[in-house]
Amino acid sequence: MVTWASHQRQLRAVRTPVFIEEQAVTPEFEWDDIDATAVHLLATLDHEPIACLRIIEYKKIGRMAVLKSYRECGLGATLLREAVAICKRQGSKSVYLSAQTHAIEFYRKAGFKQISGEYCDVDIPHVDMQLDL
Repeated sequence: MVTWASHQRQLRAVRTPVFIEEQAVTPEFEWDDIDATAVHLLATLDHEPIACLRIIEYKKIGRMAVLKSYRECGLGATLLREAVAICKRQGSKSVYLSAQTHAIEFYRKAGFKQISGEYCDVDIPHVDMQLDL
């Protein structure tokens, strides 16, 4: 676990190429005030940042990003399991997230259930998903 104050540079080094460059999310949307109060998980390899996510109020997981060259290695699933475990230890009864539709199956495999219809967020199709703890 890291904070935005202590690891902003490393978190940006993962989220910028994934969200801003690959997915064309605007910087104005990507960088918000929530980062300052969220708990962040950061994965590194040889001290270089390669994946991250944030946890909001131990109830919502968001901004999960894995650099392209490290995808399909199980890193996202490992980060997700750790985030869920942290939320559970903090007493949360459930955890939710907004999943891009291409990732629905990834989250289903982790036990999340779809709880909304499809909607667009920053021009990317999403659904809400929840995991009861």
